[in-house]
Amino acid sequence: MPKIFSVDNVVFEEKKISIPEFVWKISEKLSEKVDSKKMHFNFVSLDKGKFSYPYHSHRNTEELFVIISGSAILRTPNGFKEVKEGDVIFMEMGDSGAHQLYNHKKDPLVYLDIRIKTDVDIVDYPDSNKVNILPYMDIFKLKDKVDYFEGEAEVKKHWPEEILNDTSMNLGRYPS
Repeated sequence: MPKIFSVDNVVFEEKKISIPEFVWKISEKLSEKVDSKKMHFNFVSLDKGKFSYPYHSHRNTEELFVIISGSAILRTPNGFKEVKEGDVIFMEMGDSGAHQLYNHKKDPLVYLDIRIKTDVDIVDYPDSNKVNILPYMDIFKLKDKVDYFEGEAEVKKHWPEEILNDTSMNLGRYPS
């Protein structure tokens, strides 16, 4: 059965962040209220002088903003552009979909944030050179990136010698 949500009757909760420029208001997770299988969506409200999430892109998720009221400056790899009520903004996966909003006006910016649900997403933060593995919130600096085989040169030390030296390949006698 279709569900109808109105920005006029949702409850916004302020998210307190240690950096005051990133304080925003977010509605209850509407997608959870309807047990959505494929989409995540909620309303977000930004007051004057506030930024949406840090500048970022998703490797495994497309995202869509629908501006309900107000206006903001959208930052993308192509520069800065004002967006306003009625605009729909699509962010593709990958570096070219990097985005961030800034409310430069006195009236609150209210928008609908829609994302495709994925089991795992990787989020890149170009300004701070971080990567985030969602939903686990495992965040790393990109400078810590290593080669795939880093630390694997001594693989044999993790195996019992009797297995490594068994030429008969009778592995059935080893417990699993």
